[in-house]
Amino acid sequence: MFDKRLIREGRSVWRFLLLTISLSIGIALLAVAQAWFFSGVVSRVFLEGANLKETWNFLLMILAIIITRAIFQWGSEVAAFEVASYIKLNLRERLLKHIMSLGPLYTRGERSGELISTVIDGIEALEDYFSKYLPQLLLAAGIPLVILCFVFPRDWKSGGILLVTGPLIPIFMMLIGKLAEKKSLQQWKDLSWMSAHFLDILQGLTTLKVFGQAKNQTRVIERVSDSFRSSTLSVLRIAFLSAFMLEFLATISTALVAVTIGLRLVNGTLSYSSGLFLLLLAPEFYTPLRTLGLNFHAGLSGVNAAARIFEILDAPLQDENNDDQTVKTDIPGLSGNFRITFQDVSLTYQAGGTQVLKEINLSINSGEQIAIVGPSGGGKTSVAQLLLGFINPTAGNIQINGVSLDRISKEKLLNEIAYVPQNTYLFAGSVAENIRLGRLSAGFEDLVKAAQEASAHEFIMKLPEGYDTYLGEGGARLSGGQAQRIALARAFLKNAQLLILDEATSSLDLESEKYVQEALTRLLRGRTALIIAHRLDTVFQADRILVMDQGQIVEAGTHMELVREQGLYHSFLKEYRGEIG
Repeated sequence: MFDKRLIREGRSVWRFLLLTISLSIGIALLAVAQAWFFSGVVSRVFLEGANLKETWNFLLMILAIIITRAIFQWGSEVAAFEVASYIKLNLRERLLKHIMSLGPLYTRGERSGELISTVIDGIEALEDYFSKYLPQLLLAAGIPLVILCFVFPRDWKSGGILLVTGPLIPIFMMLIGKLAEKKSLQQWKDLSWMSAHFLDILQGLTTLKVFGQAKNQTRVIERVSDSFRSSTLSVLRIAFLSAFMLEFLATISTALVAVTIGLRLVNGTLSYSSGLFLLLLAPEFYTPLRTLGLNFHAGLSGVNAAARIFEILDAPLQDENNDDQTVKTDIPGLSGNFRITFQDVSLTYQAGGTQVLKEINLSINSGEQIAIVGPSGGGKTSVAQLLLGFINPTAGNIQINGVSLDRISKEKLLNEIAYVPQNTYLFAGSVAENIRLGRLSAGFEDLVKAAQEASAHEFIMKLPEGYDTYLGEGGARLSGGQAQRIALARAFLKNAQLLILDEATSSLDLESEKYVQEALTRLLRGRTALIIAHRLDTVFQADRILVMDQGQIVEAGTHMELVREQGLYHSFLKEYRGEIG
């Protein structure tokens, strides 16, 4: 079970890996020396009648060897741990960075609990692979050969027995491995499924309670847990069976060596010290093979986890050719005069799927506020996702001052944009920490000023600890309107020149909408904005209104111009006023 991709991960720490293997081989050589001195002492004491004084130096040598072996063993384990720790840290950073680069569209198509399980449990499963299985895989080939180099010159018969019986253990291990592979993979899938399902239930607990389905989900969790228990027990049964058989084979093989040595001792064809020396080396010959068998399942778990890890890492990025080295130095930022253009932009999320956007052409000039309205599914949010760089157009081009968007670093682009989505997400942390996401270096005075501009300061000060009040995951302690004002405070603090507002006032009660609208008026002042709206009263003052339907811009103009055209916008307006009239 030699995974090439995992081996490549170990190249960066080959020195520690080499140290682990070297120390382990040193331990094997010390075991040979210990057996040699011990057999010599026993032979001299029992056959030659030597006293303590005559064997004292040999006993001190044996003690020194034992202490040195312990030190080597400690050093080997520390080095192996360093190998595993570095690879885990590096791989977890790369995995998280890649998931972040893949963006929200990728994570929406995955189960959050399964991704969490991969990032945490999957990476942790690699520790035993690199610290135990991989070094032992190399030692299982090297140490027996070292032992044979000392056995054959002393007794070719014992060496022949070791040479013949030794391969039986890895052969049997591979046979067991074929049986264990599917079971171990199923165990990993069950663990990922259980993690994903449990997180889904936690996130949707309110909905389950409201619809009276909480108890049903408890039974589902029981079934999923029982499936994981069954798969785990299946793996453990195979592990126990393989451990028993490996021990049995090693014991029988050692006994076979012992019997042949005993017969020749009786016949006088082998000296006592040589026989004892060979008998002490026999277990050392099988030890690395047995240890490899015991660590085989740990290695199997690591390989199964790695398959999912590399599957995520292999997911292509939207802008995998876009790095800082390809960014032109003369690309202007969005702080001065700029022009954003969409040129025949089309978008399809999946190959062969329906076009979400069809040959969109539009321009946004600095200082201009453009609103996009239309029915759900018309492609409004997709325009914002394209401008944010979360996805690339299937066809066409997006440019800033004549420079293609895919030539601009995504990080630099997002630094110039403030985004207020429809569903604001607040992280588990204080109010101040959530607002400071807009600008991490901001001082407390700037933070308070941003909150005041967002009409959030007053309600924040009424919280138990003000700006230090801890918010639960998703901002559970705040109302929707309060959470949205926290999002606006982030935008004020970021002070970007380009704003993207995606249904920023939807799903708010009238009082909250009033506060949010006042904050939005202040936020939009003097800034360029792309406003995606459902409530039409939020777009009346826009410089231009684009009406989208089925992925196309079907109407464009000011509010009054579109009303006079008596088109789709006029129909929306009549329907909207009828709902609120």
